[in-house]
Amino acid sequence: MTIRKGDTVKVITGKDRGKTGKVLRSVPEKSRVVVEKVNMAKKAMRPTQVNPQGGISTIEAPIHVSNVMLVCPSCGEATRVARRRDEGKLVRVCKKCGKDIPAAE
Repeated sequence: MTIRKGDTVKVITGKDRGKTGKVLRSVPEKSRVVVEKVNMAKKAMRPTQVNPQGGISTIEAPIHVSNVMLVCPSCGEATRVARRRDEGKLVRVCKKCGKDIPAAE
């Protein structure tokens, strides 16, 4: 996957199309990412010692990685990502401006 934790992404399809947010976590086994304030779902919480009231809370649900595009930090546009080998390491490259995309973590 070319999208990693800490990247800024833009949702390109679905109910949250057009929203941008930071990737909170990625699940490469299922090709999904959890994006901040995107794909909010309600979850029923049981009463626990930490949360004695219980109730319904809203959390970010995972979204498929094909539904988001990486936002290039240098040009600020949603872009596809190329990969180039540089001194033995794979470096992500913006397809629009051609500049390297640094690791976000």
